[in-house]
Order: sequence, then structure tokens, then C-alpha cells
Amino acid sequence: MNAQEILSEIKPLGSASYKKVLFNHGVREPCFGVKISDLKKIQKRVKTDYRLALDLYDTGNYDAMYLAGLIADDARMTRKDLQRWVRQAYGAALAGTTVPTVAAGSPHGHEMALEWIESSKPMVAVAGWATLCCLVALKPDAELDLKHLTALLRRIRKVIHKAPDPVRYQMNMFVISVGCHVTPLTKLAVEMGEEIGPVSVDMGPTACQVPFAPDYIRKVEQRGILGRKRKTVKC
Repeated sequence: MNAQEILSEIKPLGSASYKKVLFNHGVREPCFGVKISDLKKIQKRVKTDYRLALDLYDTGNYDAMYLAGLIADDARMTRKDLQRWVRQAYGAALAGTTVPTVAAGSPHGHEMALEWIESSKPMVAVAGWATLCCLVALKPDAELDLKHLTALLRRIRKVIHKAPDPVRYQMNMFVISVGCHVTPLTKLAVEMGEEIGPVSVDMGPTACQVPFAPDYIRKVEQRGILGRKRKTVKC
């Protein structure tokens, strides 16, 4: 099965109502408006396919690009592949989910994330912070550089309110991710979140809200799952 055959298969699955929801979240044409649940049915059938994922992403069709992230063979993704993907990523779903979840599963995730967070292009920086979120959620604490994570938390405290809206949102999610998944730094993440205070982000014509990091982390603690690692960050 090739990319054009996939496009032909998913086109009739799109709906105008879901497409409107996607557009409220920054998606643009070309897009069919296919629900993730329908894309996951194809993922279940295809499983992983490195070449097909690259071809789907290169179509520029939003639904195909999202599916590409689900079926990508992360371990085979090269630096060049990831750079091409992040350059084409736009909006929260591609830059904040598709690219980071694939990057985090690649051999280059940490290196690329540190490079991307320094970018002056908001969507590239978003992908960098989101990749770091994925890594702290996946990797055992023993494999994480706690000193560097500490430095990143302190950096965010200083610059978050001056960052562009999408980057500000993702920085806030990084504070939450570290606090929830890296227990040696939970206390510090809460402290940084308190010093940062509420984070204001223009979420456009959506009902989405920006979580207050300390409250979010405390709720996770109350549920008894603080420090729990994830088997996958793809969704």
C-alpha cells in the first residue's frame, strides 16, 4: 500500500464537523477531517512502515501527516528525516504531538530536542519542548540528566512569560511532565510552577485551558501515580 492509496482510503472518512474542530486548533488545508480513531484502525493494520510514513508526511495532507506519526518506525528515523518533519510541522498537533512522539523514539530525540528549543521559530521550539516532555515520560530516571532538567526548569521560570503563546504553553507542559514523571524533581517543579504563576495563552476559538502546573502535579500525586512512566507517548 502506498501513500496515494491511503489518501484515497481516508478521504471518505472525513467529516465537515470534525474538520471544523481541527481548524479551530490551527489545522489548515489540505485536510479531510478524519477522526484519530479511524486513523488508528489503519495504524493497527499497517503497524510500522518507515517508507510509507515518510511518504504520507510529505503529502502535506494533515490527516496523512498525523497517521505518518502513528506508523513511523521511530528507530529508523534519521536526523535528516526529523529535521524535514519539524520544518513542515505547523499547529499544536503536528509540532506538539506527531513530531515529538516520533523524535522521542528515535536515537536522536534528546539531541534534536535541545537543538529545537533554541529555535526562533515557535513551532520548532514547541517540538523541542514537547520532545523533552515525551522523554521524561518514557525514560527511567536513572537515564535522565537530572542536573540538566533542573537547569531547564529554572530557565523556564525566567523566560516563560516572554515566550510566544505556543512555546509558553509547551514550556508549562514541560514543568508538568517533569513534576509528574521525575519524582526526584517533583518538589522543584511545583516550586517553579508556583513562582511562574498562572500561564496565560491565547487558545483561539477552543474550550482548551492552560493547566496550572502545581495543581496538576498535586492531582497526579493524589491519584497515586506520581513517577509512573509510560510505555508509549503515541496517541
